[in-house]
Amino acid sequence: MTSLATSRTDKSFQWLPQPAAAAFVDRLLAGYVERHPRLRELGNEMLAQTGTRLVDWLDHLVIPSDDSLAVETLHVGYEVADDLETTVFRHVEGMFPPLVVSDRRLHGELTAGVAIKVERLDQFLQIHGLADKIVPTGAAGGKFRTALVDAIDHVSLWIVERHGFAGFALPLESAERIAAAEAHFQQFQSRRREFGDPADGFLYAQHLIQAAQREIGVDWAADRFFAAEREYWQSRNRAAQVQYARQQRLGLGWANHDHHTFRSSRRWFFDLIASLELLGFQCRERFYAGREAGWGAQVLEQRTCGLCVFADVDLSPDEVAGDFAHQPLGERGVLGTVGLWCALHGEAFLEAGMHHLEAQFSFDSAREQLQQADVKSMAPFTDLPYLRQAFTAGERWPVRTQRIDRLLADSKITPEQAHKFRREGAIGSHLEVLERGDGYKGFNQTGISDIIGRTDPRREA
Repeated sequence: MTSLATSRTDKSFQWLPQPAAAAFVDRLLAGYVERHPRLRELGNEMLAQTGTRLVDWLDHLVIPSDDSLAVETLHVGYEVADDLETTVFRHVEGMFPPLVVSDRRLHGELTAGVAIKVERLDQFLQIHGLADKIVPTGAAGGKFRTALVDAIDHVSLWIVERHGFAGFALPLESAERIAAAEAHFQQFQSRRREFGDPADGFLYAQHLIQAAQREIGVDWAADRFFAAEREYWQSRNRAAQVQYARQQRLGLGWANHDHHTFRSSRRWFFDLIASLELLGFQCRERFYAGREAGWGAQVLEQRTCGLCVFADVDLSPDEVAGDFAHQPLGERGVLGTVGLWCALHGEAFLEAGMHHLEAQFSFDSAREQLQQADVKSMAPFTDLPYLRQAFTAGERWPVRTQRIDRLLADSKITPEQAHKFRREGAIGSHLEVLERGDGYKGFNQTGISDIIGRTDPRREA
C-alpha cells in the first residue's frame, strides 16, 4: 500500500493524540453526568437512537473558578484564550470543548455545567417537550442562542445554537441582520449549480458569498453556506437521510459534523480553494499519496465556525511538494480517481455536491444501527486506537450520456466501462462514520490513500 505523507512545509500540522487532555475532559464530563440524571439520560438516548456519544455533541464545559483546576487545565495543554467577556480555556492541539470558567455560586457552592450543541435550538426544545417551559436567550435566527434546561446538584445543562460565532457573551444582532442571514441562506439553498462553463458557476457562487459577507460578515456567511451544502448533499444520499432523521428525533441536526469533502478536477481546483478562502477558510496540512497514487488533498479550516474541508484533486508526482492549492493546475492526459468522479458527475462545489460528509459517532454503534436500517458500510479504512473511519456504501447516481460519450471519445474510459456507466450509473457520494479518541485532530494518511483507490468508479466498471 502506498504511504501518504504531509508536505515538508506542513510540520506544524502533524497532529498528535492528546491523551492527558482527553483523560482530564473525560473525568470532568463523567463527574457532571453522575450528578445530573437528565444529562445522563440524554447521553444514553444519543447512543441508543443515533449511534453517537455525548462527547460528540459538546459545545463547551463550564468549570468552577478553582485555582487547582485551572492549573491542571494548563498542564494538559489548554491555553487561556483571548475572550474578553469571560475566562475561557481552549486546546489548540486537539479537538476538545472549550472550558468556560464560572464564578456563579448556588447555596454557597461554585457551579459547573455542560453545554450541548444543536443545529436548531427551537426544534430541540419542541422535541423534548420544553418549548413552553424555557425561554431561550438570544433572538431566533441569530448567531448565538442558549437555553438553560435545568440545574441539578450544582451542574447546569445548557443547549446551544451557533452560527459563525465562537464567543460566549450574547452578540447584539438587529432584526434586519437576522433577516438578511435568512435571505442569504435561502439564496445559498437555491443557488444555480449547473453551468455550461464551470467558470460561470464559480463566479456566481463567489458573487453570492461576497454579497452575504457585506451584510452579515464572513463567519455567519460561511455557516449559512455550509448548512446549504449539507442539505444539497443529503438530498442525494440515502444514508445521510436515514442518519439525519435519527439525529433529528432528538433535535440535534448535523451539529456533530467533522469535515466536509469536495472533489475537484484539476482545472477548477484553484477556483475551489479561492471560493473557500472567501468564506474565511485557511489552508492547513497538505496530503499526497506518492508517485503511484496520483492524487493529493488540501485540508482547510474555518476556526470560528468549527468547519473543516478536505479538498481532493488529481496530482502529478512533481506537483505534490508545492503549494498546489494556489497554483493553477493544467490538464493531464489521464484521469485519476478524483478527476474521473468529476468528469462523470461534475464539480463537487457545483452540480455534484459534496462527495461525503464525515460526522462523529460511536463507530461500532453507528455502523450496527445503520445496518439495521439497511444502510451498509464499506470495510473500515482506519482502525486506530484514536481514529476509526468507514464509508457507508456509495450512493449510485445516473451519469449523463454526453459525459460518457466525451470520456469515451477522449479515450479516458473503455467501451466496457462506458457501457456499465450507461446501464448502472456510477458511485456518487457517501456518509462517513468517524470516531475520534484522545482529541486527535488529524487524519489517517495511509488509510485515505486506500479509500481513494476503493472509490474509483473504474473498479466496478
